[in-house]
Amino acid sequence: MLVSRVSTSFALSFFASFTRPLRPFTCNTVSSTSRYRLEAAATISTMSIPQNDASEASALGLIDAENDSVVKRAIAEDQTQGQAAGESAAKRSRTKIDAEDTSSYLGPKRDKVRGNIRGADNYKGKRSGPWGPGTRNAEEAAKAAAVESGESTPTTTDNNEEKEARIPKRKVALLIGYCGTGYQGMQVNPNAKTIEGDLFKAMVQAGAVSKDNSDDIKKVSMMRSARTDKGVHAAGNVVSLKMIVDVEDIIGKINTYLPEQIRIFGYVRTINSFNAKVLCDSRVYEYLLPTYVFLPRPPLPERTGPPKETIMRESAPEGSMAWDESVHISTPEEMAEKRKYRIDEATLAKVREGFAGYIGTKNFHNFTIGKNFKEKSCQRFIMKFDVSDPKMIQGTEWLSLKVHGQSFMLHQIRKMVGLIVMIIRTDTPLKLIPETFKENKINIPKAPSLGLLLERPMFTTYNRKVEGKNQPLDFEPYQEEMEAFKEKHIYEGIIKEELDFNRFDEYLQILDGNADRYNFGYLNKDGIIPEDAIIKRGDTLEAVDSDGDSDESS
Repeated sequence: MLVSRVSTSFALSFFASFTRPLRPFTCNTVSSTSRYRLEAAATISTMSIPQNDASEASALGLIDAENDSVVKRAIAEDQTQGQAAGESAAKRSRTKIDAEDTSSYLGPKRDKVRGNIRGADNYKGKRSGPWGPGTRNAEEAAKAAAVESGESTPTTTDNNEEKEARIPKRKVALLIGYCGTGYQGMQVNPNAKTIEGDLFKAMVQAGAVSKDNSDDIKKVSMMRSARTDKGVHAAGNVVSLKMIVDVEDIIGKINTYLPEQIRIFGYVRTINSFNAKVLCDSRVYEYLLPTYVFLPRPPLPERTGPPKETIMRESAPEGSMAWDESVHISTPEEMAEKRKYRIDEATLAKVREGFAGYIGTKNFHNFTIGKNFKEKSCQRFIMKFDVSDPKMIQGTEWLSLKVHGQSFMLHQIRKMVGLIVMIIRTDTPLKLIPETFKENKINIPKAPSLGLLLERPMFTTYNRKVEGKNQPLDFEPYQEEMEAFKEKHIYEGIIKEELDFNRFDEYLQILDGNADRYNFGYLNKDGIIPEDAIIKRGDTLEAVDSDGDSDESS
């Protein structure tokens, strides 16, 4: 009996050494400690233990008092401990653990984790010894840090082929201008000709972007301050990215690979966290408009019965969008007469007053698509809307409209221009404008994209933040170059397309020819929105578009 009690006590004391809380290195497999506990539990379960010793064993957690299932309890404890192991390997390696209890399951892995931490710390100048400068461990840590920071060390592939050496990149803001004619917009888009696509390709060819990063603009964190869509130009836009700048005359080199209608004026070194879209706090757009669009609208036939079906022309003038037979195509003689129009002072004053009605924070849900009155994103802040004096260009009188706003929704500027044009040519009172900011949904036509261009994005807040530390982001040093580019590649392009294809007259003819299909009943002498002009669910929201595409969204 004494021998049995001694043996039992020995077994209990032996097994008790494993009952302290354990922190296994992994929770996917049963730890070696748990295996020892299982073996010990199985041995004890086969012994004849007196009642008082059984109680002691049960208190230690070795025997289940109810069903004598020691093995089940050991497995359950191991699973519980595995689920609790949520700390990272690096954090566990810094925790002081009893070496006697952990050496059996943590030893080599713990040492490796601690070694990696020592190497990283030593690279930062925190430790010495076997991880000091010149040692292999320090070199490996330095390489890892160099890769992360963008510095260069030659590497090899799995086939022992040496890759292109990494060259340091710097976060910069490119100041660019472009003519959007012939492009599907600014933003890169697969299988489409875009401004960003040609720009990125030229940067790769010039060595501003490495070949390793040439397959995806996201690798260099490329971002534009304002997106322009098909046919929309930019006298100034900003693109931020991580670029290789240690190349002689890098801007001139990139420009040699770009078409003439895209130019980089220069670049500015920025803070590492700079994002052209996020840190742009406002934008200035310009719209060129021939004044003949304000000629009074000719009388339209009254709408009787359902809208007429669209009948397509067998042929139309080259470049014309007027394929509907109900749309009148002006003759050269008619266009010559229209281009003789000169805006008078009273009309110009009404135009300026109309555009001034957009200034302030308004709900522009009627000036975009897919938005309703209750959406907060429809609240936009317009700071300024200027209308220039008339200017004669190649026999046609033009106005320059400049709008400065915090941000703009899709179609917003073109619809703002379109509404004023329709108000003036139908002699509708300007008191209609505040009604468009209310809940009723109406159909406002958008003006052609041809006349729209991004003048420049503004970074007022950013410049104030980096004052005295970094170079401000400003187009002023490149103003002369920008104006020359705008005159040659943007203004001339707009004027030429208008003279060749009468785009603005065609736009008005399409609207007039489809007046029975699209309800513009809010254009009336009273300046009110009648019930039959309010868009209902399922009604058509968009009038025929003269160019079939969208404009700005920023």
